[in-house]
Amino acid sequence: MSPQGPRAAAERVISDNSLTVRIGDLRLELPPTDQLVFLAGVGVLAALDLIEWPLALVIGIGHELARSHHGKVLREFGEALEKA
Repeated sequence: MSPQGPRAAAERVISDNSLTVRIGDLRLELPPTDQLVFLAGVGVLAALDLIEWPLALVIGIGHELARSHHGKVLREFGEALEKA
């Protein structure tokens, strides 16, 4: 299939839904701004002792795992569409 196929579309959605920071030769992919704000909010709640640090860590890790799984599902969906 052409480079404009379903797989390319899925990759575009995934890459459009992230924030890339470049510092010299270093390239760092961050989650989208709204997710960074969510994680910062969890950090603030932990810093103010409104929630415990282990709970904040579990929330942050769970949130990142869900985001990672979403990207994987989109890639697999694009691949399946190309095979169909």
